[in-house]
Amino acid sequence: MTSLTMITRVSDGLTLAASIQEDEKSGRDLQHYQSQAKQLCRKLNAQSPDRCTLEAGAMNFHYLIAQGVCYLFLIEASFPKKIAFAYLEDLHSEFYDQYGRKVATVTRPYSFIEFDTYIQKTKKSFIDSRNRRNFGNINTELQDVQRIMVANIEEVLQRGESLSALDTKASNLSNLSKKYRSDAKYLNTRSTYAKVAAVSMFFITLIIYVRFWWL
Repeated sequence: MTSLTMITRVSDGLTLAASIQEDEKSGRDLQHYQSQAKQLCRKLNAQSPDRCTLEAGAMNFHYLIAQGVCYLFLIEASFPKKIAFAYLEDLHSEFYDQYGRKVATVTRPYSFIEFDTYIQKTKKSFIDSRNRRNFGNINTELQDVQRIMVANIEEVLQRGESLSALDTKASNLSNLSKKYRSDAKYLNTRSTYAKVAAVSMFFITLIIYVRFWWL
């Protein structure tokens, strides 16, 4: 199964560690995805959403930002998002414990390349189909995958639009949706009151009419 894991510094996109797993057919495609991953990491900033999935055809980029570091995972689109982010959380926990204090001071790319050993071992345990069932009931706050922002990587890279801008648009759409639901509820309530008032007036008018007609 083709996959790519990259760990980068958000402030300048410097690659701190990386790990690649490819099959015989993935050569050129993987190079293309690597290029996209590097472009993406250079676009990230402090305002970027801290969890995001970027769709890239048959593959998905999943990334997690924590303590100024981006943990990115490229994997087949069919791979469960829940497990992908659990894997990224695991990497973050271990990487921060080992190198957290050194991240801001390094200047050379791949300064923590030895972390590849941990990446390979951990990735295998999460990807191995025999072990997936063991992660099926993962219960952490990140597992609310419905709230993870989803976008298309080609659109983000080609238009040059920052993820923070997309996140703002997503928030605006969410706010507009809430306002629409609120307005709709208000209008429905007014409509109900109007119907009740109309029925009440009808019966009052009928009572008055009957009373005066018969009297």
